Amino acid sequence: MEISGKKTVVVGLGKTGISTAVFLKKRGAQVMVSDSSKDNNLDAAAKKLQAIGVDVELGTHSSSFFQNAELIILSPGVPHTIEPVTRAAEQGAVITGEVELASRFIKEPIVAVTGTNGKTTTTTLIGNMLDESGLKVFVGGNIGKPLIDYVDSEIRAEVVVAEISSFQLDTIMRFRPRVSVLLNITEDHLDRYPGFDAYVRSKARIFENQKGNDISVFNASDQSVLRVSGNIKCCKLPFFKDSESQEHEECARITNDRIIFKLNKTVNFLIGTATGQASEGGADFLLRSSEMHLPGRHNMENIAAATLAAFAAGGNPSGIRRALKKFRGLPHRIELVAEINGVKYYDDSKATTVDSVIKALEVFHEPVILIMGGRNKGINFSLLREAVRTHAKKLILLGEAKEEIRSALGDIVETASAGTMEDAAGLAHEAAASGDTVLLSPACTSFDMFRSYAHRGEIFRKAVEALKRSI
Repeated sequence: MEISGKKTVVVGLGKTGISTAVFLKKRGAQVMVSDSSKDNNLDAAAKKLQAIGVDVELGTHSSSFFQNAELIILSPGVPHTIEPVTRAAEQGAVITGEVELASRFIKEPIVAVTGTNGKTTTTTLIGNMLDESGLKVFVGGNIGKPLIDYVDSEIRAEVVVAEISSFQLDTIMRFRPRVSVLLNITEDHLDRYPGFDAYVRSKARIFENQKGNDISVFNASDQSVLRVSGNIKCCKLPFFKDSESQEHEECARITNDRIIFKLNKTVNFLIGTATGQASEGGADFLLRSSEMHLPGRHNMENIAAATLAAFAAGGNPSGIRRALKKFRGLPHRIELVAEINGVKYYDDSKATTVDSVIKALEVFHEPVILIMGGRNKGINFSLLREAVRTHAKKLILLGEAKEEIRSALGDIVETASAGTMEDAAGLAHEAAASGDTVLLSPACTSFDMFRSYAHRGEIFRKAVEALKRSI
């Protein structure tokens, strides 16, 4: 991609936008950054970019700023349908994103992970499995480290593992992961997409440029994923529930207490030469539930996907087992915060979709006091009815969507409203008896009341710790 001398607009002044602007400036582009936010916290970043010759506008996306732009790089949080961008595209500007830009300069094989839920856990696991297998790995993308940072890094990896969101896939052109992973597709971001089918098409783009000896790992038990898997043009490695009795030469079958991997024939490993690495003495490779320390069936799917991808990228059985032995999950994902008078309190603040809340509820066999609410992303909360009826003892609702949730679920379970997270924790504590579980699993984004899902989870943790001290 030719950059030097081009008039380039980076849209968004977050971590990705800053890294992208610096990268482009180093390569001789005429760089401008536009962010519509009026947040004063952006002033410091703007001044640093201005000091190296980058023009910055804050609080608006002015048409004049985009005029005559040749290249526009969108940050993931910026819709590609905003008026200045569509107008620039009509005038001939190339519209793309940081992932596409970075991939043009990355020579190492990329393992790319997408899906509605489980992306960060699976991406982290793959990185850990490859690292424990003795490979040099860079882990980044939507997980927190922009891929563009790797390009100018002094550290060279053998494999790049990247979490990729649907928003990032919306702006790809030639992005071609050597190993792709599609975990699941359920309703999400319907405030951004015209409908569920458009969201499905966005996720399916992870396979778009793969070919030949590339490898696709996908969830054959997810009907939306299965529907788009017919377009895959490379080696397929599906994983699925054993009860479905699917037949594949190479795959992962998930049973109640183990995952069985068949990988003895045609997988072309990207690193190393031993195409039989997954075999243990000619037998199938097995992972037993006793080797997995993540709760829930959904995490068995994440582990199956991570293991398939790790093998495809050159991982080995001992490295995979070591990584699983050490991994205890990530913060804010069904994370035990405390136990107070026989009641366990779990932070699942990362659960911003209906499907993720259902999966969290299914982990628990005891009655659950469920804390939900936040900003809705166009999700239908009625999809939670069966799971709530089966598992929830009471709902504690807060945030912008609390009345929507009450309307969808209030006829099947007792509800209460909270004004703050501290209030929610207190109401849950009052409703819980010994042996119950209190679960923060919001099914909504956090941006009505908090900076991020992590901030929401930390406030919940502090509220629970305050309860514990008061008793």
